[in-house]
Amino acid sequence: MIATRLSEIAAAVGGTLAGDDVSVTGEAYYDSRTPSAHGLYVAIVGARSDGHDFADGAHAVLGSRPTSAPTVVVPDPVAALARLARHQLELPQAPTVLAMTGSQGKTGTKDYLAAVLRHVHGDDAVVATAANNNNELGVPITVLKAGPSTSHLVVEMGARGVGHIAELCRIAPPRLAAVLNVGSAHLSEFGSREAIAQGKGEIVEALPADGVAVLNADDPLVAAMRPRTRARVLTFGTEGDVRWRDLRTGRLGSTTFELGYAGRWTTVSLRQPGAHQVLNAAAAAALAIGDGADLEAVADALSAAGPASRWRMEVAERADGLVVVNDAYNANPEAVRAALEALVTMAGEPPARRRTVAVLGVMLELGPEHDAGHRSVGRAARELGVDVVVVVGSQAAGIAEGAEGTGEGGDAHGPLVVRTEGRDGAVAWVRQNARPEDVVLVKASRGAALELVVEAIMEETT
Repeated sequence: MIATRLSEIAAAVGGTLAGDDVSVTGEAYYDSRTPSAHGLYVAIVGARSDGHDFADGAHAVLGSRPTSAPTVVVPDPVAALARLARHQLELPQAPTVLAMTGSQGKTGTKDYLAAVLRHVHGDDAVVATAANNNNELGVPITVLKAGPSTSHLVVEMGARGVGHIAELCRIAPPRLAAVLNVGSAHLSEFGSREAIAQGKGEIVEALPADGVAVLNADDPLVAAMRPRTRARVLTFGTEGDVRWRDLRTGRLGSTTFELGYAGRWTTVSLRQPGAHQVLNAAAAAALAIGDGADLEAVADALSAAGPASRWRMEVAERADGLVVVNDAYNANPEAVRAALEALVTMAGEPPARRRTVAVLGVMLELGPEHDAGHRSVGRAARELGVDVVVVVGSQAAGIAEGAEGTGEGGDAHGPLVVRTEGRDGAVAWVRQNARPEDVVLVKASRGAALELVVEAIMEETT
C-alpha cells in the first residue's frame, strides 16, 4: 500500500509534479475500471487506447503528460512504476521477497506458499501476486501493495524471452526463489526448451549469497541450474531435500501424502484435486522451510489451503450430480496432461467409476510445436483412458487427431472424439449428452475463454 505524498513519488522516479501535492494512500493500478481509493493510476499508452484519456476521477496519476488529476509526469510510466516499486523495497523494514517461476504451476505454488506464510506469520504479514499478474506491470503493482505490516512478499514471475526474469528481479530482488520446471509454455517466444531454461534460471542468478535457491530435483534442466547461483540450494522432488511418499487419492481427486524434510515426516491432505498439486505443494514447502518455517506448520497450512485463484482446477457439482472441473485459465501440453491425469483419478475405480469427459481447446504460444503439442494431448487422453474428448475449435484439431490415433494405428477402444466449431458447440454437446454421474474437465489457453463453457454447463440443471 503506497503511503506517501505525490511529490515524494516524483522524487523517487525522477518525474515532475503537475497539480496538487496530494497524499497517496491506496494501491497502484492501471485499469481505470477497477480504481483504488486514494491510489495511483498508471496511465499507459497502448496500441488500442491511451490511458490518459481515462484519468478523469483518478486521485493521482503517473503518466507521460499532465491530466485532469494531480500527475507525476515521466517519459515512461511503466519504467517509472518499476523504479517506484524498487524504491519501496529499498526502504528500511522492507519485506522479504520470495519469488517463483516455471512453465507451469507458478500460480498454484504461489497460492500454497502464501497460505503457509499467512499461517505462520499472520494474514496481514503477507502480500502475494493476485491471479497471475506476473509481468512488468503485475510485479511492481504487487510490490506496491505491501504496507508497514508486510513482512513477506510472494511474487510470481513470468517471462516470454531471455532477460525478462532478470528485469523482474531488478524490480523485486528476491531473497528466496524457486524454479518449478522447464516445459513448453511460451516456446514460440523462446525458441527452445534450452532457451526457456536459460531465461528461467535468471531468477536464481539474482539471489544474494545468503539467499535460498529452490530447485526441482526431478527436472534435469532445473537441477542443472545449481551452478548458476551463489545462494544455498534447497531441492524438492521425489529425491529432493523436500520430498513426498505414500501418495493416496480420495474422493474427487483429493490427495494425501507424507511430506518429508531432514529425516522428519508428516501428513498432508490437499483439498485441491490432482497429483500435480503435490509438486506445487512441495515447492511451496521448500520455500517456506528455506525461510525458517517448521515442517509441521507447513503441513497444517497446506492441508487447510483452498483454491485462491479462479479457474484453476475449480471443482463444482451441479444440482443433478454432474461434476465440472474448471481449469480454463491457461494451458500447455504438460499442464493439460496433468489435468487429464487428475480427471481420470477423480472418476474413481470400477464398479462406481464415473465417465470422464474432457472439453479441450487451443493451447497458444507453442510456436512450431503447435501441431505436435496438440496431438500429444490427444494421445495422452487416449493413453489415460478418457472416455470422451470434446475438441473446441479448429485450432485445437490436433487434439482430435491424437485422441483418434490418426496415422498411428488408433484402436477401437479409444475415446469418443467430438469436434466442435467453438464454445457454443461444446456447450450444446455437453448439455445434450453429459450424464449426472460424469466428470467434465474444461481446459484451454486463456484466449479460448472456456470459462464461459463452464458457466453455461453449470446453468443446466436437468
